[in-house]
Amino acid sequence: MRKVSGKRRRGKRGRVTRRDVLKAGAVGLGAAMTGCARGANAPHAGQPRTRPNLLLIVCDQLGLDAIAAHGWPDAKTPNLDRLVHRGTTFIESHSTNPVCSPARSSIMTGRMPVETGVVTNGRPIHASRPNLGQWLRPQGYETVYCGKWHLPGSYQAAIGGFAVLPAGAGQGDLLDTAVSNACAAWIRNRPREKPYLMVASFMQPHDICHWGNARGNRMPPDLGLPFERLRDRLPGLPPNHASEPEAPEVLARHVVRTYSEDMWRYYLYLYARQVEMLDADVGRLLDAVEAAGELENTVIAFTSDHGDGRARHLHVSKWYPYEEAVKVPMIVSCPGRVNEGQRDTTHLVSGLDVMPTLCDYAGVEPPDGCGGLSLRPLLEGRGTPWRKFVVSEWQTKGRVLRTPQYKYAMFEGDPVEMLFDMKADPWEMRNAHKDPALAAVLARHRKLLAEYQTTLDVVEPTRSAERRPRPKPKRPAAGT
Repeated sequence: MRKVSGKRRRGKRGRVTRRDVLKAGAVGLGAAMTGCARGANAPHAGQPRTRPNLLLIVCDQLGLDAIAAHGWPDAKTPNLDRLVHRGTTFIESHSTNPVCSPARSSIMTGRMPVETGVVTNGRPIHASRPNLGQWLRPQGYETVYCGKWHLPGSYQAAIGGFAVLPAGAGQGDLLDTAVSNACAAWIRNRPREKPYLMVASFMQPHDICHWGNARGNRMPPDLGLPFERLRDRLPGLPPNHASEPEAPEVLARHVVRTYSEDMWRYYLYLYARQVEMLDADVGRLLDAVEAAGELENTVIAFTSDHGDGRARHLHVSKWYPYEEAVKVPMIVSCPGRVNEGQRDTTHLVSGLDVMPTLCDYAGVEPPDGCGGLSLRPLLEGRGTPWRKFVVSEWQTKGRVLRTPQYKYAMFEGDPVEMLFDMKADPWEMRNAHKDPALAAVLARHRKLLAEYQTTLDVVEPTRSAERRPRPKPKRPAAGT
């Protein structure tokens, strides 16, 4: 992968570049390697010609199947379910990186983290990459942001391209309600001269990190359950709870062996309660849109930056290439504009697609070099050429490539690759990278990933606000 500094790279003869992809109009190889759909902004028959409001709701650490409408029986999520039933939900939705800041940089720009400079937490987006607010504000949208930003700081008083609604700072159980109240009040009372783009960014269920990352300190095994009466209400463990398929060495750092079965189940119980907290805040926003009389003129998109381990593969938290960390909700709703009750199980979508989708509904071309596709044709039930795979980054040097049937993952410098047949092994319990019958499949996925990497306009990582250089140790004075 060749690095450049914010300039479009010109391909050598015979090499597919991002420019070629865009010119191809997302057809064939161009679609496979992604690119922004062109010519998608013209009015469609039967569609309102007024530009809709855009409400983007982003949460933190919510896995795709961690809501009731997606099959999880352990949390009650009536408001997220309301979005699912009122719109379109994508079951093959993927984060570009299972950690906060990199994934958020992709959602806000339509580019992979290596193209935004945000390869680890706490880095700002590269100055050459406009975010959603910077792109849509000059096009007549009122742009407002409230809640977690994390590019670089978690809660910022000023964000380029946005007016920031102050809501304080802190963890989700204390702050998210302030965020949803501030956003709901603004929606109900805003001036109506312009359409708006609002980003409402919630922390929950990220608070689980402060329990899970402490390992056994939160509930030592010899103390049993903190509330014995909860025992009959604790969720069961997933089928792949103890599964440890052969994997790159870096994944071994995140395996948790100190939890008892009660601890694992209690962890899942707490996670479910935090998901329910999030659901209540989402409901406050949906109610505000309805109360303002703008339900049919507001495109509401809901997604998460990444998922959570949830006791699968002996994991808590994020950082790794398995489904529980990489798969995230992608739900879009707008009665009269978006098909209702539609469950898309086939199209591979990504956090990259948020920017071009919202631009499409705004009637604005996305930024040049954007790596996503507008979901609008899928949301409206119109056929369109689509990509053949999605890619995620992980742990800086790791990559995941997902095709309709297989998932391929690698980590630079580690000889162990990962290949899962997602149809035969949806819980990712058997790494088939050594299976002779799949040698051709493995080779094809390696090639697809290598070709995709050549299309990326990589920039140098931006400066981290979280990783300060360690002071050099002082040398002892001479003679001591």
